[in-house]
Amino acid sequence: MHLTEAFRAMGDFKKATAFYKGYKGYKQGDGHPVLVIPGFMGSNTSTFRLRKFIKRLGYLPYDWGLGRNYADMEDVEQLMELVDKIYEKHNEKITLIGWSLGGVYAREMAKNRADKIRQVITLGAPFAGITAPNNAAWLFKVMKGKAVEALDVEWLRGLEEPAPVPTTATFSKEDGVVSWKVCREKKEDDWHQNVEVKGSHMGLANNASVWFLIADRLQYGQDNWQHFQHNGEMAELVDFPVKGKSVEIE
Repeated sequence: MHLTEAFRAMGDFKKATAFYKGYKGYKQGDGHPVLVIPGFMGSNTSTFRLRKFIKRLGYLPYDWGLGRNYADMEDVEQLMELVDKIYEKHNEKITLIGWSLGGVYAREMAKNRADKIRQVITLGAPFAGITAPNNAAWLFKVMKGKAVEALDVEWLRGLEEPAPVPTTATFSKEDGVVSWKVCREKKEDDWHQNVEVKGSHMGLANNASVWFLIADRLQYGQDNWQHFQHNGEMAELVDFPVKGKSVEIE
């Protein structure tokens, strides 16, 4: 893992704090449930501020409730059971937000519970190359004592296939943990979009640009879905690079 990741994550945290205080674009959300899944070795604590922001937007955030994410395959089954319970309680489709490995889980859950999922938002999730030789796979091997490829070959082969629900895949070319190239949908279409942000991998859940994106995405459902487009609002705190350049204020 790049040593600068932690330092850059602190910068992302401070910028998100300023965004939280300065953002005036809040609209009362429709209150639909939003399940937030932490990344590898992350926990409910690591997504606390994101969930607080989602609540402020007028939605109903849920943490994943499984403690620290140790990359146990059994977690996916438990998460699908949680989706069933949340759906039964509210009778509303659920937005899934997954950070890193949590995003990989979110996509798989959406494939198995498409009738109960409103949309998926992934934050630096290496679903297009989780077996690739990157820092995340190396860390996975150290923690689990075996290579990620050895876990479930059939499951891994299907990871790149898109979920049948609207999906926004965020990635950062500054990511020091996973390659940004494996955090994107292979093909964009009406329901699947890749969005580049700036920032560290460790700071993606506390990133002003990510929060701005989430605030925009949560407004939409499958009946009125449209691609995200940044118009330059709050350019001093949010940054969505386009073809290597930041969006200019019109």
